[in-house]
Amino acid sequence: MTTSQSRPPRPGGPRIGLLGSYGGYNIGDEAILQCVLGCLRSHRPGARLIVFSRDAEHTRAHQPAADEVVDWEGVPQKQVTDVLAGLDLLVLGGGGILYDGEARRYLKLVRAAQVRGVRTFAYAVGAGPLRESDDREAVRTVLADMDEVVVRDQESRLVLEEVGVERDLVVTADPALLLPPEPFTAEMMRQEGVPANARLVGMSVREPGRAAEKLDEGDYHALLADVADFLVRRLDAHVVFMPMERHDVRHAHAVLSRMSAPDRGRILHSAYTPGQVLGLMSHLDLVVGMRLHFLIFAAVSGLPVLPLPYAGKVFDFARRLGAPALVGVAREQVGLLLAEVDRLWDEFPQRRVDLTARVQALRELAAETCARCGALLDAMDEEDAGDQDDAMGQDAEKQGTAKQEDAVDGRGPGTAGPAAGTGAAGPQGLRLLGTGSEDGAVPRHGAGQEA
Repeated sequence: MTTSQSRPPRPGGPRIGLLGSYGGYNIGDEAILQCVLGCLRSHRPGARLIVFSRDAEHTRAHQPAADEVVDWEGVPQKQVTDVLAGLDLLVLGGGGILYDGEARRYLKLVRAAQVRGVRTFAYAVGAGPLRESDDREAVRTVLADMDEVVVRDQESRLVLEEVGVERDLVVTADPALLLPPEPFTAEMMRQEGVPANARLVGMSVREPGRAAEKLDEGDYHALLADVADFLVRRLDAHVVFMPMERHDVRHAHAVLSRMSAPDRGRILHSAYTPGQVLGLMSHLDLVVGMRLHFLIFAAVSGLPVLPLPYAGKVFDFARRLGAPALVGVAREQVGLLLAEVDRLWDEFPQRRVDLTARVQALRELAAETCARCGALLDAMDEEDAGDQDDAMGQDAEKQGTAKQEDAVDGRGPGTAGPAAGTGAAGPQGLRLLGTGSEDGAVPRHGAGQEA
């Protein structure tokens, strides 16, 4: 639904905008963008896809499926709203963008699109925490007027319901579950210093956040170093740290520096595409980590996964995956963490079939979001066709009325005006026009009008 006038039909393919945390800040967000672009292109090959990015230069360089990229931060507002006004559909998300301090910023653009008659669709968004009154109000009001709101997990639906969103909320799964892999070659492994023919454990760490809010940073890094050392000893493995965004590099170095076997750890330093990070999983034997999309990539690749939840979205994913769902980490819990790693490794051969089935179910849910967005585009096409039929009908009515007037006035094709000496034609014509209108020649709503 929209909060303003509907838009007239557009010749050619639709103009579709994508708004999210895009611009190279996080590999997971870039994976989402790639998948949403692929979805839209599959439904509308001729569409013009316009990405609203936080770093337009990065998006232009790394997202070739985008036809146009627009900066939306640090630029005049009119520059952005002019682009919004030219859209047929604005897709919000996916990913976790509805949280304190950010929700109101994204939803301000969504509202600007809505008041200009642009259709809006929330694509498997994540929500929470939402405690700030301004963000809560923006979520309540703007989501109420979206054509459809799809969230990626139950945690997000519960957050939105608590905020006071009173509308249908469809729960699917993260779009990145459908990301196609790209090769992560043996040469790339060699350049990163990762040994060939060795057992490898992937590890993803980030700032503590809510995962370890009672720990100081040093104790937090020491705890993860204990886990990494255990993996080295227990599995005779090397640990590969994969930063999913730039700030992760510092925390990976801090953990490595506290390991008793730092020579068995490697931190990947080169920049990789989301598909290459997914391809990296083919070289690993087990994954322990915090970043959601690192865990998603591992699960899709059929690896045993131990999530270290720092937020509800990771806890929810662990539950849906049937993986151990630890609630945060604490220094005194190192024994529990090590026991879970041990159990995960020993039991995985028996759990592999269950994991495969669960991942397939999640991938089907992720595909449902794409199908729903495609259904909205189909409905928009049908409405446009109806509007065009109405416009053609109005044209036909106007032509018929004109011919009726000509007949009454004594004019035929090519006649310049009323025939001389037919003074009665005027009054008779008025009577006939009035009768014709009463018989059903009342103009219908024009193109773009809502009844």
